[in-house]
Amino acid sequence: MSSTLLIGSCDPFSGKSALVLGLTRTLMKQGLSVRYGKPLATSVRPPRQGETPPSQACLDDDVRFVGNILGLPDENLLPSLHLLGAATAQERLLRGNLDPGEGFSRLREQLDSYPDGLTLLEGTGTLSEGLLYGLSLPQLAKGLEAPVVLVHLWEDSRSVDPILAARNLLQERLAGVMLNAVDPDAVDRLRAEVVPALEQLGLPVLGVLPRSPLLRSVTVEELVDRLEARVLCCPERLDLLVETLSIGAMNVNSAMEFFRRRRNMAVVTGADRTDIQLAALEASTQCLILTGAGEPLPQLISRAEELEVPILKVEQDTLTTVEVIERAFGHVRLHETVKASYAIRLVQEHCCFDRLFERLGLLLKA
Repeated sequence: MSSTLLIGSCDPFSGKSALVLGLTRTLMKQGLSVRYGKPLATSVRPPRQGETPPSQACLDDDVRFVGNILGLPDENLLPSLHLLGAATAQERLLRGNLDPGEGFSRLREQLDSYPDGLTLLEGTGTLSEGLLYGLSLPQLAKGLEAPVVLVHLWEDSRSVDPILAARNLLQERLAGVMLNAVDPDAVDRLRAEVVPALEQLGLPVLGVLPRSPLLRSVTVEELVDRLEARVLCCPERLDLLVETLSIGAMNVNSAMEFFRRRRNMAVVTGADRTDIQLAALEASTQCLILTGAGEPLPQLISRAEELEVPILKVEQDTLTTVEVIERAFGHVRLHETVKASYAIRLVQEHCCFDRLFERLGLLLKA
């Protein structure tokens, strides 16, 4: 039977793509056909030289990435109906247009015409985002008559309020909740004490995922973009993943001891602190970020090139640089193969979808 499932969240960057990857891989192993799309695109790669710019139909970057990772055929990747952006939002606002348009009716007909398998549709970052386009998560759930699974970041019991609000909005369409980014030391206690309480409140919990430094990590290239940095060496290594941030403001002996306890670091330090810079290169450092006036010594560049560690130079002061980097952790798209592979394994190890599949009427192999 043909089914449609919406994947949503109460907050941006909650881990929806991780759930899509893990759930899709599980279904594909069962021999089921899976289609995936985002009715409201949030990021679309601009056309490369020689490519024809897309018309109203566009393929979100997340959809393209998931399709590539899982080997989904092109016909199983659904184009978006609208692109969420400042220009399109202003146009719709000034026209007073809150209707999703004819494309939504065509999407509904298209979903009804699929003979088998499951269609996963990913909502935007919050329950209200997309109202201007007629494509918020509650509107999609109602218009498509589809159940919803929420991915929710969990810190402590105060984190329940947003999903209670979501339950009140979605009512019987809420098919389950996946709690994400839980303190690894708290996972067992959460499963034993909190999950039963959530179930009593009408919140079916499909899984509890521990927080992962890898999934929160950011590429050096992303830091270059956000910091508008100059790359002084190793531009071919900008795909390295940064999991932690260190500030080289102490004496070199203290810095060396501190750096030894960290892994996959970005180290921010003054351009004049050659001693700290050299110490950082001998540790688990993915990139050096130099602030302040001056340029690094040639021997530093030479050593960084030997160890294949990119060095970035920024115009901002150290405090501003650190703030930009800290905002990046956990707030970037899951667009690296190593992250995707880990996310699939994490979801498959920590989620149980039996109740969800039963509700969807999917007959899976024992």
